Amino acid sequence: MASDPQTVPLDTSFLETITYQGREYQRYAVDNGAYFAPIDEVKEMTSSWKRFVSWLIRLTGYQDEIERLQLMHVVLSIVFENRLLFPPVTRPRRILECGSGTCDWAIDVAQQYPTCEVVAIDICPHIWPDETQTPPNLNLQVDDLNGRFTFPSNHFDLVHSQMMAGGIHSDRWRDYFRDIFRVLRPGGWCQMVEIYFNAQSDNGTLTQNHALPRWSRLYLDSVQPYKDPRAPLQMQAWMQSAGFDSVETQMIPLPMCGWSSGTAYS
Repeated sequence: MASDPQTVPLDTSFLETITYQGREYQRYAVDNGAYFAPIDEVKEMTSSWKRFVSWLIRLTGYQDEIERLQLMHVVLSIVFENRLLFPPVTRPRRILECGSGTCDWAIDVAQQYPTCEVVAIDICPHIWPDETQTPPNLNLQVDDLNGRFTFPSNHFDLVHSQMMAGGIHSDRWRDYFRDIFRVLRPGGWCQMVEIYFNAQSDNGTLTQNHALPRWSRLYLDSVQPYKDPRAPLQMQAWMQSAGFDSVETQMIPLPMCGWSSGTAYS
């Protein structure tokens, strides 16, 4: 992770792929236990997936995002009421995004702050948009966030980390927060967004014997000890241990169907 994205050529090992059971994966991510999701494009959608996509189109009007199947960005935009930043950052000079994925958040924040240098890091360049689709103040870098940061200290006004529980090794989290704290300037902010896969219902009709809660437990147990899917529950303590103060957490329910309660979700 170099501070200047132009100084280090792309390691071609990040571009190698392997095929398993008809799906394509990034070789580096699999060999290093960083990420196990396929990177090939979805060729067909099931009928239930099509219904979900249609519901989101009616709900949001975000036709382009839906067509590109970048649904998580759309879902989080709904849940966060289109807020990109929660900390009181007004005129940031440098922002770092850890785990940029398809770069939707990084592109949005770069467009919102055109004078700010936005650096987006991800292990997989295969899912990045074409350079012609990115703002000029957005720099994309390829690296494994399980390694130590090499950015200068006191460098960024804000670090945004989202959906990294599936990529960060379980024994890396504490040093991960220490790295984030080090590269932030004094008075800088860290914004963490993670999903805790614990399926439940507000009214208690979804008991622990139902399929969804059973899947949640099996998933949470299956990725350990390599990953820590329960990391979101410990992040406040880890951040405080790394040196952060004024740490605030908020647990937001994520709707799983079109009839979820709440004005925005129903």
